[in-house]
Amino acid sequence: MKKFSIMLTSAAALSLAACAEADTTDDTAMADDMAADQMAVDDMATGNIVEVAQGNPDFSTLVEAVTAADLGETLSSGDYTVFAPTNAAFEKVPQATRDELMSEAGKEDLTNILTYHVIEGTTDAAALTQAIADAGDEGYTLTTVNGAELTAMMDGDNVVLRDAAGNTATVTDTDIAASNGTIHVIDTVLMPE
Repeated sequence: MKKFSIMLTSAAALSLAACAEADTTDDTAMADDMAADQMAVDDMATGNIVEVAQGNPDFSTLVEAVTAADLGETLSSGDYTVFAPTNAAFEKVPQATRDELMSEAGKEDLTNILTYHVIEGTTDAAALTQAIADAGDEGYTLTTVNGAELTAMMDGDNVVLRDAAGNTATVTDTDIAASNGTIHVIDTVLMPE
């Protein structure tokens, strides 16, 4: 009977120890889950379109142009899709033209060019490629914030935008999230008529 009592006591002690260990494991797992959830929330808190662009060194020329055109406040609210030219895309524009556009005298033209890269509402890459497929060979027409149109087409696996002058820009990166829309990266500055 004494052996049975010792065994029973030992079993109870082991059970309690196992429960305590399981509770610790559960608490650790729950803490890990909570940390992962917080990281997901932090990842979603990316900032508005302007803040996201400011945080990307490849958009420094775009941010400078947005500031020169006084479009920062506009692009910080509302719901937009921006086809954002990189610094390399702006470098394709002759320096004299860039200097003129960034001057006070070129502000209206700069505003027209920049708003030609913006459409109202959020359009992710999947929705855009589906719209292009649905539109067929003629391409999908996008009406920009400045009122002019862009044509989106597929070139192999790439989405290509054609401007009013017939120039094209290739979308090189997609679905950069912002709190008020999305950014798609393009390799050429598009020009309205």
